[in-house]
Amino acid sequence: MTADRRAAARRLPDADETLARVRLRTGRELAVVDISDTGALLEGVARLLPGTHVEVHVVTREGRTLVRSRVTRVWVFAVAADTLRYRAALFFDSRVNTAPSRVVVTHSTPSGAGTGRSYPSQDNTGVTTVEGAC
Repeated sequence: MTADRRAAARRLPDADETLARVRLRTGRELAVVDISDTGALLEGVARLLPGTHVEVHVVTREGRTLVRSRVTRVWVFAVAADTLRYRAALFFDSRVNTAPSRVVVTHSTPSGAGTGRSYPSQDNTGVTTVEGAC
């Protein structure tokens, strides 16, 4: 058995809290499998490359924070006829307080209702993001 090298305890975010999903700076949304103050395991269709740096929007009670992160591992998690789903482990460059008492709970709408956006919206006036730029 190997020693646990984790710097912070991981937790599974509840489906109705903002930490259940994060958004890359480029706009792609990813589901959070588990998260800690120092990193996260994410799942989605975005193909990330190990060793690269990405920026993710993390929403807590302090608001939306853009956290620079290093992609440590990536693997194909699911294969379908028309898509691949990846899992990626990120290491945050700075600690983020992800304790349940510090996150925001969203009020989910019944399926089919609303705009279909599960990530909290916020005005980004004056900000231009180029797809693929990190």
